[in-house]
Amino acid sequence: MSTPALQLRERFPRLAEDVVARARLTVVPRRRVRAARMPFVTLVSLVLLGGVVGLLCFNTQMQQASFAATSLETEANNLAARQQTLHSELQTLNDPQHLAAQAQSLGMVVGESACTVRLASRTTQSDCAPATAANTPPLLARPPKKPNVLDPKPVVVEVAPAPGSGGGGGHHGHRGGGPSQHDTGRG
Repeated sequence: MSTPALQLRERFPRLAEDVVARARLTVVPRRRVRAARMPFVTLVSLVLLGGVVGLLCFNTQMQQASFAATSLETEANNLAARQQTLHSELQTLNDPQHLAAQAQSLGMVVGESACTVRLASRTTQSDCAPATAANTPPLLARPPKKPNVLDPKPVVVEVAPAPGSGGGGGHHGHRGGGPSQHDTGRG
């Protein structure tokens, strides 16, 4: 045999022994590493405390937003009522009867007829007459007269004195016939 083959055979058992030695399992001693409990407890406590504080802040913000919304809703209702009142007042002021009363209080009068003015010639129609206060009808109608049935004349009843009441005789010490009794009543 040749030398390289011989060398290989001699080296082969050594290589196999080295591989078997490496492949053998050895027991590794256990090291018990205990994590410190204090940092974990502190971390959990901080997370819980942060959550509680966060919930309290969130709840407070929601309450403030609720109060602000209620306040704004009340203000909106008040403004809507004010707008409705102002609209009603505007309708009253624009009422033709109200405008006519104000115009009359300022001295304005109602014209009897329409009149055409020609601006180019600066003339008017021949039948134009100025309006006067005497021609202006009253704005408010007079109240109707009360019917006679609802306003009867008063009835006057005269009653003569009863005999023995001392109305006419001199026996009872009464002098002169006193005034007669009158009963006035409406029926």
